[in-house]
Amino acid sequence: MRQLYSFYFDAFWIALKSILEHKLRALLTLIGIIIGVAAVVVVGASIAGLKTYVVETASKILGSNHFMMTRMASMGRMSDEEFERKNRRNKDINWEEYEYIKANCLLCTEIGAQINSNADINLEGVEMPAVRIMGVTGNMVDIEDKTIVEGRFMTDEESTRMTNVCVIGWDVKEKFFPNKSPIGETLKVRGVPLKVIGVEQQRGSFFGDSQDRHIYIPIAVGAQTFNRTGGIQVHGKAETENFKDSIEEARLLLRNKRKLIGTEEDTFGVVNVDEFNSQMDQITGAIATVVIPITLIILVVGGIVVMNIMLVSVTERTFEVGLRKAIGATRNQIMLQFLIESALLCVVGGILGLVLAVGATQLVGYLLEMTMTITLGYVALSVGVSSVIGILAGLYPAWKASRLDPIVALTKT
Repeated sequence: MRQLYSFYFDAFWIALKSILEHKLRALLTLIGIIIGVAAVVVVGASIAGLKTYVVETASKILGSNHFMMTRMASMGRMSDEEFERKNRRNKDINWEEYEYIKANCLLCTEIGAQINSNADINLEGVEMPAVRIMGVTGNMVDIEDKTIVEGRFMTDEESTRMTNVCVIGWDVKEKFFPNKSPIGETLKVRGVPLKVIGVEQQRGSFFGDSQDRHIYIPIAVGAQTFNRTGGIQVHGKAETENFKDSIEEARLLLRNKRKLIGTEEDTFGVVNVDEFNSQMDQITGAIATVVIPITLIILVVGGIVVMNIMLVSVTERTFEVGLRKAIGATRNQIMLQFLIESALLCVVGGILGLVLAVGATQLVGYLLEMTMTITLGYVALSVGVSSVIGILAGLYPAWKASRLDPIVALTKT
């Protein structure tokens, strides 16, 4: 056993010594492996970071354990035919249906409503076009886990009565009241004066689209201002353990209200945060399925480079191989020596690639202002593949070295 350990140690030392004696050649050999491993890890980190970015942003906007019912809703991409079919079949949700769901959804902790419109806002010559105006019930602050940094959100009584108040997003605050508190100030929406009672915490952007360019107004005011009798979004919230059941209960309530029976399709859409997360898993999984094999090709190219260098190494060390065989080295021992050298090159390249990947992910994350997450799975994949490639790349050169005739090899210089 000690003799076996001694052999492996000697083989490893010979391989390491050979690499260190040709540093530049070894570095050039490693470049393909380094870039390949770094590419796999960075792409994996980008995919994981994309999912984290989207889910975190969605959580800021939608809150947790939150579902929505509306006329048209889909977490996936609909075909044109499916869209046209649903567009013809589905109906707007009206106020009576919202109140029916609110009164009868026993598993729901909150049921709220929202209507969406847009308006240009002008204050003393300062204009902000296409501001999103959301008429909401007072409990939307709890349903979507909104954070109010100045003032307060509207009450349920204010939202259902014609109370002229509003809560503004951060962009609106910065546009019209950059150097003072907006609380108590007045903004006009379609000519209706609204007293500012609160400012929502900055939510940031979502793929470059600001999520702070909005104003919340009482849903009754929104319905009258924009002449809306339907098109209501119903928003629900429930405890985690009852979340899926609460969605189903609300769905069945609306079906019953619309007298849908049996296998008749829903004439409305339902969206929830869990489905959104599952959809992101599918999207990022599809991206990984396409992109990761492409980046692995770089590792294969790096393996081909390693094979070529190992073949050159066998040619250069013909005399050494012949001498070792002459003093008793077996074919397996010669073959193992070159395999260890090839695998060592790729493992070192894999480690250097990981170091490069860490730096690259930090840089990309900083430039894109997005969290880049290096996952253990992609690290294991890249290092594992580079190690396997190292062994495979060394097989033919090692086999060729082991087949050398010692007499012929010793006569070559």
